Amino acid sequence: MSPGMPLADFVHVYEAGATPDARTLLLLHGTGGNEDDLLPLGRQLDPSAALLSPRGQVLEHGMPRFFRRLTEGVFDLEDLALRTDALAHFVEVAAGLYGFEPGTVCAVGFSNGANVAASLLLRRPGLLRSAILFRVMVPFEPEAPTGLHGARVLLSEGRNDPIVPLAQAERLAELLRRAGAEVTLRFDDGAHVLTMDQVHAARDWLGHA
Repeated sequence: MSPGMPLADFVHVYEAGATPDARTLLLLHGTGGNEDDLLPLGRQLDPSAALLSPRGQVLEHGMPRFFRRLTEGVFDLEDLALRTDALAHFVEVAAGLYGFEPGTVCAVGFSNGANVAASLLLRRPGLLRSAILFRVMVPFEPEAPTGLHGARVLLSEGRNDPIVPLAQAERLAELLRRAGAEVTLRFDDGAHVLTMDQVHAARDWLGHA
């Protein structure tokens, strides 16, 4: 385990997988989280996986995030693009340091972390093999479809989520499918929280990835 190590300007934690060919889970926390928050989730989803968990570089009232927003649900698109590229560079550098293939990574994100993971998919196709996105919105509308053929994505959304409208989830699923990804859109009756029901469903989905 490598706790709190700075790499490409990201404080992060890395835990090696059970075997050299184990998948790597890129864990991306929500607003106010840190590099430790999603480690238990990663272990639940795949106990044998390597875990790579960075801390967001942006502070909003002292709370870490992965990119700036102008207000609730309105993103700073210029900052999103810059931060997405920085995160992609971090993954590439970490792959060289820790010895995993960046194209085999599965991103696991909640809320703000899920949004930046969706931005990675749309902006940097080929970096991720798959993604599990809890309570995710459309990060931006790409000008043209991106090459996501072979990628698998799970969108886990709540019908009673006061932050993410159902139409946002459906629109993101459409954008990802248009780009070539295989998308599973799953709705539950929850709000903007992570529940064990969602975790169990995501673990079952990941078992087939």
